[in-house]
Amino acid sequence: MILRSSCTAKMFLRRCYSSFSSHPLRVCVVGSGPAGFYTAEKMLKAHQNAEVDIVDRLPTPFGLVRSGVAPDHPETKIVTNQFSRVAHNDRFSYIGNVTLGSSISLSELRDLYHVVVLAYGAESDRAFGIPGEDLSGIHSAREFVWWYNGHPDCSNLAPDLKSTDTAVVLGQGNVALDVARLLLRPTTELATTDIASSALDALYESSIRKVYLVGRRGPVQAACTAKELREILGIKDLYIHIQNVDLLTTPADEEEMKSNRIRRRVYELLSKAASSETSGPSPGQRELHFVFYRKPDKFVESNEKSGHVAGVQLEKTVLRGTGIQTAVGTGQFEELGCGLVLKSIGYKSVPVDGLPFDHHKGIVPNVMGRVLSNNPEETTQFERGLYVSGWLKRGPTGIVATNLYCAEETVASITEDIKKGDIFSANALAKPGKDGLIHILDDRNVKIVPFSSWEKIDNEEKRLGSLVGKPREKLQSWNELLRVAMS
Repeated sequence: MILRSSCTAKMFLRRCYSSFSSHPLRVCVVGSGPAGFYTAEKMLKAHQNAEVDIVDRLPTPFGLVRSGVAPDHPETKIVTNQFSRVAHNDRFSYIGNVTLGSSISLSELRDLYHVVVLAYGAESDRAFGIPGEDLSGIHSAREFVWWYNGHPDCSNLAPDLKSTDTAVVLGQGNVALDVARLLLRPTTELATTDIASSALDALYESSIRKVYLVGRRGPVQAACTAKELREILGIKDLYIHIQNVDLLTTPADEEEMKSNRIRRRVYELLSKAASSETSGPSPGQRELHFVFYRKPDKFVESNEKSGHVAGVQLEKTVLRGTGIQTAVGTGQFEELGCGLVLKSIGYKSVPVDGLPFDHHKGIVPNVMGRVLSNNPEETTQFERGLYVSGWLKRGPTGIVATNLYCAEETVASITEDIKKGDIFSANALAKPGKDGLIHILDDRNVKIVPFSSWEKIDNEEKRLGSLVGKPREKLQSWNELLRVAMS
């Protein structure tokens, strides 16, 4: 579709260039998560002549604040109020239901705008690359999180929570703790959140009673924060098991804790939980097991149910090195039986045509948000007018607020480049921006969702939620979302 329309797009751009008399700074941000909205907000404040458009492939804004933050963390979602105020700025537009690469190409966006900031995050998953990874019953934590948050891409996921009493979560970061907590938390407490109704129904009927959180390294190196750990340790009537031998520390561990207050606090919380542990779970009690110094070697297929996971073979590890200790396999193996596996080993960004990309790190090569050029014919080190912010810039790390500082750095780079005349000057050609984009999308029959249409979705979800005592009842399918948006 893009190739067929490319001539039309070029002709339109030429007409725009010759007819525009004013020269606003046209900025396009791809991605409406925290990185995208913080970038838009900072650009609008820093440049009074800037007009900023956010493009997103979903009809719903706010990225992982909507689809990644756990439903029982409503306080984290309050930031959407700030983003909504940005969206009502006269110099801002939200353009949803537009996919970079299919609806519009990156090269076309760069023709339409003086500045393009890519902030679309990480919508894929890292893989172990070990045998059995394609067995049914194995899901990425991202898919599971999107499922219980009502993301339209995962509305049909339907993880089987009824055929097994044991789930293994591979990873010990905050996302791993989120999915473990959702599996173990009483459903009566989840019923008053904005959890997707299909997920809540599945959790009501869930047979999961044991969750194992498996990490390659030890309790000192656990990647979660103390806040998340306290929350899961505080679940009512939950049996918690940690092997005392795993809590023994080495001089290298002590050195790590000395220089990292968060790691020390996490270790102290785990030690306290282990010391208060009872001799065993009571009948029917839900269980959380922390398993340290283990890495998955292969997934085991069920003998009774062909093609389905029945367990994980784990290799014992030891830590080597100083500073950042790494886990090394010992050649000793053990099997952990389960019927559900959730892989929480990191999100991964997806490249698009025309974008330099580091496949090993899963980021766009950049310096302070400026995209490094990989074209040997370029006379400059950077791609002119092209920037990154958020996970695409630094990798899938940090909390929501981390994106604020990340956006500030990228906007500072843009401002510096503008001052140097690298991007925009009084003598520069005008660019069509939003008008040009909408013309091209209309020519391709792409139905855009503006912020006013998102507000229709928002109002409908809140109305449906009020009927069942929830803050909102999320519309979970593309058809539902677009039907309400276009109504």
